[in-house]
Amino acid sequence: MKIGVDFGTTRVVVAAADRGNYPVVAFEGPDGEARDWFPPVVAVRGNERRYGFEAWQAQEEPGWTVVRSVKRLLGEAGLHSEVAIGEQTVPLQQLLRELAESLCRALRERSTLALRRGEPLEAMLGVPANANSNQRFLTAEGFRQAGVHVIGLLNEPSAASIEFGHRLRLSGDAVRRRLIVVYDFGGGTFDASLVDLDDQVHEVRDTEGLASVGGDDFDELLADLALEAAGVPPAEREALPQASVFRLLELCRRQKEAIHPNTRRLVVDLDSLSSEWPTVTIPVGEYYLRGQPLVDETIEAVDRLLERNGLRPAEEAAGPSRRRLDTIYITGGASDLPLVGRRLRERYGRIVRRSAYGRSATAIGLAIQADAAAGYQLRDRFTRFFGVWREANGGARAVFDPLFVRGTPLPAPGDPPLETARQYRPAHNLGHFRFLECSHLGPQGEPAGDILHWDEIRFPFTPDLHGLADLSGVAVRHDPAAGQHEIRETCRCEASGSVVVTLSNLTANYSRSYALGHWGARSEPIKPGRRRPRR
Repeated sequence: MKIGVDFGTTRVVVAAADRGNYPVVAFEGPDGEARDWFPPVVAVRGNERRYGFEAWQAQEEPGWTVVRSVKRLLGEAGLHSEVAIGEQTVPLQQLLRELAESLCRALRERSTLALRRGEPLEAMLGVPANANSNQRFLTAEGFRQAGVHVIGLLNEPSAASIEFGHRLRLSGDAVRRRLIVVYDFGGGTFDASLVDLDDQVHEVRDTEGLASVGGDDFDELLADLALEAAGVPPAEREALPQASVFRLLELCRRQKEAIHPNTRRLVVDLDSLSSEWPTVTIPVGEYYLRGQPLVDETIEAVDRLLERNGLRPAEEAAGPSRRRLDTIYITGGASDLPLVGRRLRERYGRIVRRSAYGRSATAIGLAIQADAAAGYQLRDRFTRFFGVWREANGGARAVFDPLFVRGTPLPAPGDPPLETARQYRPAHNLGHFRFLECSHLGPQGEPAGDILHWDEIRFPFTPDLHGLADLSGVAVRHDPAAGQHEIRETCRCEASGSVVVTLSNLTANYSRSYALGHWGARSEPIKPGRRRPRR
């Protein structure tokens, strides 16, 4: 069974590929009600752990600590990172695997997905367009360890563009070429992708994103306003235990999602969390005033995307030779907040169009992409620069060598990996390579913007070091004999985003391969909790 899995921050949404149809899967909750999402939460009590709906239900039971927004932990994690929840410290990779296993059990036992006994699950997974390669690796590996055959990973806005094109095609309105921006405002991240649509070919031209802005922030803002209105001192807010934080944010999320265009005030029942706290009323105007800077950050990101590509909204496009932007397509759970649509229409006018499947468009697009019979072709691109530091000017300074440039087309699932190569004669006995990725480059080609440091690897340039398995204690020194050897570097990127570097001494005929990753885990376990309030 082929499925699309939108592994969201606050909801996991699954759609199936069923003979040309792509229904969203409904799950049976513990209360017997059907929900078209699965909660990506974990609950801990003593040595016990629960996931999904079982964890969701645990918030009503004493002694359990429930943590949501697991996906948001990936941005700061390494392969060996651990998460501190309640009295437990759990490896993040294990937590992701167990969460994926819980999802698979729910799909097989308590969902509308028509699976035969023993039928394997084949999944196309969604990831934020702005996700670093480490996030992609951890997501894919968690599902693989849970027994899922991962067909590939796809950027979430790209998947939503497939759903958009498929809907146009079904309506008979998909023949002409369109240029759209997918505005994907999810629970934990914001992404915007510029997509060129034809009848069956979707080409992602560029992306822009904010890794730390999402619907969770609006929950935080409402929690801050409620606690301020209740007169709860700042020190008491900071000292809230994880269990109380979860209940507070869930209460605020439910109030936020109940807002409609005519809502004038929000009633936050804080006394349901603590008998010492009152029920408070927050004017919606005050809430919007606090949240508007967040929405404006997303609009600024869209403006950067358009400016970088020489585009303007249709109402502002000048001259017949300038191609106009046809649509800004709104998806993602956070975009349901009326403030979002209002601000977008104030900025971009009538080209703003909301998805009829705001929370499930990505999952539907992923299922369509997983279904080879659908016939869609997606040409996605690198959203970041990936490269290595090198010495220049005889070792006087370090320069960044981008091995994969932002905007480079990515290999599609089943395609050969993308490959780059360098060949040279070294000046040192040992190569010490430091890899990193970044969202932008500065004026001198230096890494800028969001920077993530990857592996450090060592390779013996001279044959006398070839027999040493551990080169960490060997000093890098200038060696005239090293120049007699021809070195070749080959860097390969798979469709899943995994990167392998092979270094070869062509003269002495030996080589080593290194599977790269962001292994630099924090020395302290990651502690989920409230994010810092924005002002």
